[in-house]
Amino acid sequence: MKPSDKIFHDETAARRYLEELRWPDGPYCPFCGVTDRVKSLPAKGSMGPGWYHCQDCRKKFTVRVGTVYERSKVPLHQWLFATWLMASSKKGVSAKQIERMLGVSYKTAWFMAHRIREAMKPSPHSFLGGPGKTIEADETYVGGKETNRHKNKRGNKASAYGKKPVVSLVERDGRVRSVHVPNVTGKTVRLVLKENASRKSHLMTDESGVYRYIGKQYASHGKVNHKRDEYVRGDAHVNSAENYFSILKRGINGVYHAVSEQHLQRYLHEFDFRYTNREGRGVDDEARTVKALRGIEGKRLTYRRSDDRANV
Repeated sequence: MKPSDKIFHDETAARRYLEELRWPDGPYCPFCGVTDRVKSLPAKGSMGPGWYHCQDCRKKFTVRVGTVYERSKVPLHQWLFATWLMASSKKGVSAKQIERMLGVSYKTAWFMAHRIREAMKPSPHSFLGGPGKTIEADETYVGGKETNRHKNKRGNKASAYGKKPVVSLVERDGRVRSVHVPNVTGKTVRLVLKENASRKSHLMTDESGVYRYIGKQYASHGKVNHKRDEYVRGDAHVNSAENYFSILKRGINGVYHAVSEQHLQRYLHEFDFRYTNREGRGVDDEARTVKALRGIEGKRLTYRRSDDRANV
């Protein structure tokens, strides 16, 4: 899959590609799920090609219905191109860059990017780790430079005006799940681990006391003491998490420059998705884009809801 591919420039090719991807066994009604009573409608009047009619519930639909692309005036081939850009750019692509490359307004590009991040959002019921697997848990702070803050706010990472805390769980040679939390305490970290990590995993952390009690609930709990310049002790380390944080911060600082707390969780979904589906795990740009396209179904994000705090 390359920028010169026809699906990124031709609307008919883009529609047929998405139909084959979403409906490999033929179109089905997104309203009632019927497959054997769906009829293709001829293009006429204001209704262009790609429309279908369900003879059971008597509703009309296209391949966009029931996806994050629904009720968008942006051509489908531009949606596919924007999805490819975000899936193939290791450190992300800004809304200004999407605006320039697609020739749309900044407001449209910004909203498109958030819809695509919604498609990259992981299943809420999938757990990391499992028997024999190791999970590294670590926290970082995302936000502006310390020197840019008021002198009365410096040094207080938990300040409402300062950097925002993020807890990440990284499988060794596997997936990652990051959560924006209000603060880093035993209670918040315990909740992140409980909702995202299998208790049968081996847990690796630093010396932070927030992991002291929750660590006892896992198969084993290995720790390293960074304060004493200890970064590896046997199998215990959090270097995979630190590697992920370096990519996250290079993207936030170098591409997006500024991310509001309101939308931080969606940006984390984006970076988690690319890291989980990285080339080191055998996923190239084309396969990563296909995975993102498979995630568009069953999700909606209206412009009004995009201004709400992103759901974890």
